[in-house]
Amino acid sequence: MDTKIKDYISKQSADRQGILADIHGIIIDKDKTVIATMEPMMGKEMMMYKAKGMMKYALSSVKKYISLHCLPIYGSPVLYNKYKELLPNANFQKGCINFTSADQMPLNIVKQLFAECSAIDLVKMREEYLKQKKDKAINKKNGKVKN
Repeated sequence: MDTKIKDYISKQSADRQGILADIHGIIIDKDKTVIATMEPMMGKEMMMYKAKGMMKYALSSVKKYISLHCLPIYGSPVLYNKYKELLPNANFQKGCINFTSADQMPLNIVKQLFAECSAIDLVKMREEYLKQKKDKAINKKNGKVKN
């Protein structure tokens, strides 16, 4: 484990250290496309997991909860809804999953989540989104609006 990440985890409360270390290990094990670093995001230092230079996941421990940012599920309504149902005790926000204890994030489901997310190429997903947005603007300009 990277020294900065190990230090970050060791500075967290004892009840959070295990789940942070477990989720970190799962991400590294299940998604070979990411590189783990410590970086600031939204004014907080976070464990950041980047693929092709783009943040794919982030994990942080803040005052009232642990926050897991998992971009692949926010680009896929199917995955988002699946894991919102599989993790009913976690608090799904627009850009993250917040939880306060390990029992809200069963590791078998977390493993499944990252196994599925590892196959998602965020760069390709973004390119497809931008193309759709451009095509929609062109169609609107030409009077061919698609819903």
